Amino acid sequence: MNRSEADRELDQTVLEIICKQKPKTVQHLVSYLRAGSRVREEAIVEAVLRLQNEGKITLAEASGPKAPKELGVYLRTEKAFWFWLTLAVAFFTVAIVFTIPEGFYPWTYARYIVGSIFVLWLPGYSFMRALFPKEPSLDTSQKSLDPIERVSLSVGMSLALVPIVGFLLNYTPWGIRLGSVTSSLLALTVTAATVAVMREHQVGIQRSNAGG
Repeated sequence: MNRSEADRELDQTVLEIICKQKPKTVQHLVSYLRAGSRVREEAIVEAVLRLQNEGKITLAEASGPKAPKELGVYLRTEKAFWFWLTLAVAFFTVAIVFTIPEGFYPWTYARYIVGSIFVLWLPGYSFMRALFPKEPSLDTSQKSLDPIERVSLSVGMSLALVPIVGFLLNYTPWGIRLGSVTSSLLALTVTAATVAVMREHQVGIQRSNAGG
């Protein structure tokens, strides 16, 4: 059996699966076809694209709940949960740092834990979300970061931002002190998180409009 015959047979199988099983997504279609067979996923995707180009099937963008146009409403949805959690951890850390003195055991361990998160995670995480909104717009080629990339870049960005903050504070009247560093990192985190949630809201609106 040559390649063209194999392609035609696969195309026919895809059409039969679509008619009988009515899969809702391409991934579901792949799962149906690969169950009990050795058809490669790449070959199935090629067949789907081939059938779409021939006008035999139509791929529709998966529809979901539309993003609210008002930012205040968006902030009350579960998609903005990360924003409130970030602010809560940031302000909680500041409260811990300024209320629990150094050497006040065992509470000082909580100071170390939340302080490490505050320094090594929150600034970079907020900054990366501002640069790469969670949901990309449909009308651009911008890609969303996967969780592993986001974690790695967030830690790396924090390690880059914190020394810069210290360097800038060194040339201010406040200098590099606990209070000035903590306040500066808090301001940086809150600002970046606010920009990030606003960008995600706008991207969500663009995606809703693009999807009709």
